[in-house]
Amino acid sequence: MRRRYIVVDERDNVATAIVDLSMGEHVETLRGRIVLLGEIRYGHKFALEDIPLGGYIVKYGEQIGRATASITRGDHVHVHNVEDIVDEVRKR
Repeated sequence: MRRRYIVVDERDNVATAIVDLSMGEHVETLRGRIVLLGEIRYGHKFALEDIPLGGYIVKYGEQIGRATASITRGDHVHVHNVEDIVDEVRKR
């Protein structure tokens, strides 16, 4: 079966689709089966776990953004529910 997503680091709480994925699709991950709650287009992310409002989005093992809303496992993770943290990261 063709790979449909990638997870770069075990600390990641999102996966990146490498093909278009459909709402309702079941995706087998190392964290169990996830039902996608919306369409996930190629290159876009979906949540591997619930991420609370204000929680960090972790990709490549690094914090890349902060949730602006509660994100449910299987949700699309993109600019509509994530804020940029570049300035915060630069201050570290």
